[in-house]
Amino acid sequence: MNKVKAGIPYDVWELEKLRSDRELGMEYLKAALESLNNPDERAGGLLALRSIAEAYGGLGVIAKEAGVSRESLYRSLSPKGNPTLKTLVAVLNTMGLSLSVVPQQVNARKKPAKKSTKAARVRAAA
Repeated sequence: MNKVKAGIPYDVWELEKLRSDRELGMEYLKAALESLNNPDERAGGLLALRSIAEAYGGLGVIAKEAGVSRESLYRSLSPKGNPTLKTLVAVLNTMGLSLSVVPQQVNARKKPAKKSTKAARVRAAA
């Protein structure tokens, strides 16, 4: 009978990878934070930020250094979490990262739809 070597759980493997390669961690976090714009993907973004925090010292350590309670950080970085800007910036700063703003990738063929207002409809009808 062949013995099968047991694998390691995904979350353990993920944390090892993120700890050993900070560049990978930053790219992972960039992609995750982009998903925060989409309500259907927001949970994944928060969980990715949680994984990065775990890899960069653990949630307890990050919470203490960020000046946030551990329980609050666990709640904020849960699938239904809603971290405040203050919490998000404090956590990122603790990990040696910062928040930045970049232009959205907009499809050049699609122009944003103009919102129709009641006044505009009245003027158009006249």
